[in-house]
Amino acid sequence: MKTAVFSARRYDRTMLERANAGAGHQLLFFDDRLTAETASLAAGCEAICVFVNDTVDARVLDILAAQGTRLVATRSTGYNQIDTAAAERHGIAVVRVTEYSPYSVAEFAVGLLLAVNRKIARASARTRDGNFDLEGLMGVDLHGKTVGVIGTGKIGVIFARIMAGFGCQVVGSDPYVNPAFEAAGGRYVSVDELLSCSDVVSLHCPLTRETTHLVNAQTLARAKRGCILVNTSRGGLVDTEAAIGALKSGQLGGLAIDVYEQEANLFFQDLSSTIIADDIIQRLVSFPNVIVTGHQAFFTEEAIGQIMQTTIDSITAFERGEKLVNRVPATGNPAAGT
Repeated sequence: MKTAVFSARRYDRTMLERANAGAGHQLLFFDDRLTAETASLAAGCEAICVFVNDTVDARVLDILAAQGTRLVATRSTGYNQIDTAAAERHGIAVVRVTEYSPYSVAEFAVGLLLAVNRKIARASARTRDGNFDLEGLMGVDLHGKTVGVIGTGKIGVIFARIMAGFGCQVVGSDPYVNPAFEAAGGRYVSVDELLSCSDVVSLHCPLTRETTHLVNAQTLARAKRGCILVNTSRGGLVDTEAAIGALKSGQLGGLAIDVYEQEANLFFQDLSSTIIADDIIQRLVSFPNVIVTGHQAFFTEEAIGQIMQTTIDSITAFERGEKLVNRVPATGNPAAGT
């Protein structure tokens, strides 16, 4: 099947071609993000393959449908970038990656927590300059601290299990009770109680209308003073301006994010030789107790391999008229994760 692959980096090409070796689909790779301005690149393609920062809204879907596209495959679990209702109106099927290594994101979240708590990035930068002074690098033991997990799906459960192994008390909040979270030592509480008692809060929930700016000025005011916030899910869960205010006041003791609300024009590209016009991200990275990474929590060989294989398998199933096991319902809520 002729498929246009947008936001294709070198590793996307390598891993997709490897997964496609036995399927034989015609893959056309484009570095460009999918937008209304670039949608014409997919002319004549029955399928398109997108990523988290591509725009697949009603306007784009109008163009794609007119060009003959019948399938949108996102190389991600989350699909909040896709207007699924508009896709259904056009008879365009939408598939996603329902499962890939959940350890990749959970382990990275722990790494971010350790890095911001123990000032690892600052220490590394100092020693590269020959500065081995420990002043300003003191952290705290995580053992005995309370860790709040918002979103207790597969990734949240693995994160909770790791933190329980550190000797932390783990509490969680989720509309759906997951017995695996309780088996990992977690205890369910309300969001308000979680915020008020947690030394660390880690976000592992989907971005929906209900969870947009879940972390805002009001919720941060109710949080335990000096807590560390970790976000490896979706940038829109956090009101970044409010987080900056909480950092300045000391209400937030640290912030570690792998996702950012306005990341679409920044992440997955090298901007080191340009002037970055986004003042908010520039302010964030200026704080000594903030770590920002470029949406790489999912980025392991195991996870990428599984993501690409699942994507190719979905395209193959569509071409053969088989059941799409990873199809997204038109009225479903976007799922968490990359």
